[in-house]
Amino acid sequence: MAIPLRSRVEAAAAQLVYALPHPLRRLIAGKPIRIDGQELALDAQLLLRLQQISGAAMASETPDLARAMLAQSSHLVSGKPIQPVGTQELTIPAEHGDVPATLYTPAGLAGPSGLLVFFHGGGWVIGTRASHDNTARFLAKHAGVRVLSVEYRLAPEHPFPAAADDALAAFHYACAKAEDLGVDPDRIAVGGDSAGGNLAAVVAQVTTRRGGPAPAFQLLIYPALDATVRRRSRDLFADGFFLTDRDMTWFLDHYAPPEVNRADERLSPMLTEDLSGLPPAYIVTAGFDPLRDEGEAYGERLRAAGVPTAVSRQSDLIHGFVNFLGVGRRFREATAEAAGALRVGLSGIRGS
Repeated sequence: MAIPLRSRVEAAAAQLVYALPHPLRRLIAGKPIRIDGQELALDAQLLLRLQQISGAAMASETPDLARAMLAQSSHLVSGKPIQPVGTQELTIPAEHGDVPATLYTPAGLAGPSGLLVFFHGGGWVIGTRASHDNTARFLAKHAGVRVLSVEYRLAPEHPFPAAADDALAAFHYACAKAEDLGVDPDRIAVGGDSAGGNLAAVVAQVTTRRGGPAPAFQLLIYPALDATVRRRSRDLFADGFFLTDRDMTWFLDHYAPPEVNRADERLSPMLTEDLSGLPPAYIVTAGFDPLRDEGEAYGERLRAAGVPTAVSRQSDLIHGFVNFLGVGRRFREATAEAAGALRVGLSGIRGS
């Protein structure tokens, strides 16, 4: 899809701002922000300042408008497509009909390789394979694996548990078609950011309880894991740090309206009583993120259940950082750590 001239100009302007000398970037961003013993990275604070100037927001009057705004703005900070990474369009059969997906393969990757079944973020309401294209490319290239990015159904047109059902169908497809995909069936991971992290955690739990096949690894990027409890970080970072308290309420109300039991483990995997036997996990949180505390609480529960788990708090960053790969350096650094964890997690090496 061609990018409008105005959008290209805005993207170029953002690049120019990030190329300015440090004192000028600090002047534009404002005084350093310190909360809860953390200092916000200048790259993140500058992005928030640009967002404030533009008036952009995640939630909107309607889901259609929010999706349109995301489609218009996502390329501003995602950067040029990471190469060399090949793509192949696929369809995944499911009970309701086909689920579109894209298979990313970094150049020179021998098969059979590891695979990440990836679920994009966006509160189960917005977000697409396109909005997370460079994230998938980055993970494929830097982790040295194939990535299957899944276009699961979105709410409110398809409320809970549609997204979870599609995520499970995608994982089962990857296992059944491993040979066709050039994948080692014993090295298939699940992962995602935000709502996608929720879906990855759900897939890991459901498949493990069924006796497999289950993922070899979980890559949970600032995941949403509990729709029943309001934790401290949600109040600390309720407004002004990209994902807001209002956004979270808007997303959840569309995906899981009042008639839905929000304690359902397919929506709130944090509430699953027995977490033993789950695949090893890497959980990354952002310090200035309303979702920070639930991701870290889940990590503690996994460890207590004997699951090898690494929890990494990027204390100076905000929600959404894996989508900001085209500006500054700090977002790429944090995403590179996640890619490294995925590489290790699918190499047969187990951390603790």
